[in-house]
Amino acid sequence: MIIDDEINICTLLSKFLGKHGFKVDTTMSGNAALKMMKEKTYDLVLCDYRLKDTDGAQLLQDIRQLNPRTIVIIITGYTDVRVAVEMVKNGAYDYLSKPLYPDEILNLVHKAFAHLDAESEREALQAVSQPQTMAVNRENGSAAANGKAPVSEMLDKSNKYVYGESSGATELFRQIKLVAPTDYSVIIFGETGTGKESVAHLIHHHSKRSAQPFVALDCGSLSKELAASELFGHEKGAFTGAINTKIGAFEQATGGTLFLDEVSNLSYDIQVALLRVIQEKVIRRVGSLKEIPIDVRIIVASNEKLSESVQRGRFREDLFHRFNEFTIYIPPLRERKEDLQLFVNAFIGQVEKELQKNCGKITQEVWECFQKYTWPGNIRELKNVIRRACLLTPEHQDITMSALPLEMKEAFVQSYEEDPVSELAAIANENDLKTVALQAEYNKIINVLKEVKYNKTKAAQLLNIDRKTLYNKLRLLNINY
Repeated sequence: MIIDDEINICTLLSKFLGKHGFKVDTTMSGNAALKMMKEKTYDLVLCDYRLKDTDGAQLLQDIRQLNPRTIVIIITGYTDVRVAVEMVKNGAYDYLSKPLYPDEILNLVHKAFAHLDAESEREALQAVSQPQTMAVNRENGSAAANGKAPVSEMLDKSNKYVYGESSGATELFRQIKLVAPTDYSVIIFGETGTGKESVAHLIHHHSKRSAQPFVALDCGSLSKELAASELFGHEKGAFTGAINTKIGAFEQATGGTLFLDEVSNLSYDIQVALLRVIQEKVIRRVGSLKEIPIDVRIIVASNEKLSESVQRGRFREDLFHRFNEFTIYIPPLRERKEDLQLFVNAFIGQVEKELQKNCGKITQEVWECFQKYTWPGNIRELKNVIRRACLLTPEHQDITMSALPLEMKEAFVQSYEEDPVSELAAIANENDLKTVALQAEYNKIINVLKEVKYNKTKAAQLLNIDRKTLYNKLRLLNINY
């Protein structure tokens, strides 16, 4: 939605954004906009600060009450920039200064929608654990109480997270509960996909700053040139392309929490600047001499130990000690296999809502594959595997090995190559003709299955046997997939 009391701006923006694939509605008054928003949900609102019947600050508040997920970008004149900055602190996504430039508008709109998609994905992937005291077995539909006090009572009763029950998960949440109410800086260490940002969200949610902004920044995606601008902001004209003043992550997070993911990727110069910010509690925008006081809790994350980065000379030791007031380790999924079924059940429930279909049960072969797989992508990989499997499996049919990614099938078969089938292992005499024949048959079947990407119909055709015979041989040789 575009809200501006100048009809020309409404018309031009509507045509321009419409050409780039956006569905656009326009209005010239705040009251009309609020009436439209009660009847229809808008992802993004471009709103002029000065309107005839209201101002941007009041309209921002009204929009956030109607739909907190709607992103609001303020359009402002040069004299109102300070007011717009204050509105960003109060919940506006960003602002645009007049005169408006097409490229700047389009870039900001795309960035806003990317932010909205990331937030939606984050909520769907909140995979730290599950607030349930009963584990549902999808194979038989039964539920068994575990007899333990629910972990959810330690933290919250929302359905946003998936609370595990393994010893690693229990210790993780015990530490979150201890550190959240403090103002300590926290280092979160864990492999890719373990849910580091989810843990950061939990810490913020249960802190005294929960009503204030939570700002996340991926340091791994920042170039040396952009890092200072993204962290500290910049003044208009500070460098080529700086056509407007920009509020950095520290200012956006004022009063709340700043989460720096993959912090070890920051350049040496930025590390020095960060050290000064933490010590002095002030920031200076690029191109400005003015110091701005900040009150921000910092949580950083890395998929490698920062202490090892310090030893290799990639990370400043003094900055490491500034961050290292408390460290939380997130165990990988392979170390908490007891939680696997909880995650699978929760993810299937989410995907069923996404796809509006019943995903069916998971076969015993798939469960065995899940247990043997090392999950290098951790919880994120598991969620993607469940999504793929539910999408490929017809409704009301069981999820079988055919719906799993090729790398999982190969790893599963490889586990049997490294640990020969029980029938063959039981035959000790390697010179026995029966052993040789079984081993040759086993190797042939495995090779053909790999060649046809585990399509059993094609495998049977190449082996010149029917599918029933192939199934019998698979059972005889104890090959599960």
